[in-house]
Amino acid sequence: MSLLQLDNITKSFGAIHALSGISLSIRPGEAVGLMGDNGAGKSTLMRIIAGNFHPTSGTIRIDGKEKQFSKPIDARRSGIEIVYQDLALCDNLTAAANVFLGRELKKKIGPIRYLDHRAMYEKSAELFRELKSETRPRDLVRQMSGGQRQAVAIARTRLSDPKLVLMDEPTAAISVRQVAEVLALIHRLKATGHAVVLVSHRMPDVFDVCDRVIVLRRGTMVADRPIAETSPEEVTGLITGAIERA
Repeated sequence: MSLLQLDNITKSFGAIHALSGISLSIRPGEAVGLMGDNGAGKSTLMRIIAGNFHPTSGTIRIDGKEKQFSKPIDARRSGIEIVYQDLALCDNLTAAANVFLGRELKKKIGPIRYLDHRAMYEKSAELFRELKSETRPRDLVRQMSGGQRQAVAIARTRLSDPKLVLMDEPTAAISVRQVAEVLALIHRLKATGHAVVLVSHRMPDVFDVCDRVIVLRRGTMVADRPIAETSPEEVTGLITGAIERA
């Protein structure tokens, strides 16, 4: 059974048709690359899956059950987490504080409630070990590399043990070494049964970690291909329109 299934998803903003008839499915433990030129509809589709946008028409199914997301917390409750391109981290806070931001652990003594920093440090350290990241819970985010920042953002998604992690351009504007760290994190997510949707303009990254690639052009899906049955040249042609459909 598919973890996520989209059937004939459309999205319009007034007279602008951002998405038209998008149907796809994603299985547990699978990584799917979502590619397309600027304005192809990738971000709109991601935001529909994450609960930021409501589709104009079409259905979303999680584990075979139809869902309607009116806000991001609805998607999170269904096992979907998203890592935005800007990561939405607070530079002046520690890694642990960012992991638990908005979901802080607390202790209670009588009428007094206070933050349980020790428990948050321990859980964060456990998540970083699972991801095989060198990030330390007490390190300030502003002192971290791009790869370490991605580890913090991914660890934050792991708090709810999601079924599906959406990643928006995670390797943009970071060094080659940091790209390798992020791709290793995606491999580990797959190995632990998590599905991943990777939005990226970087062809080598998609071909490294993904099992399939989906290409959008002008709001329509022009390809859904196993990585083993396509090539960077074909995907480039699909993105630019040199190849109409695959």
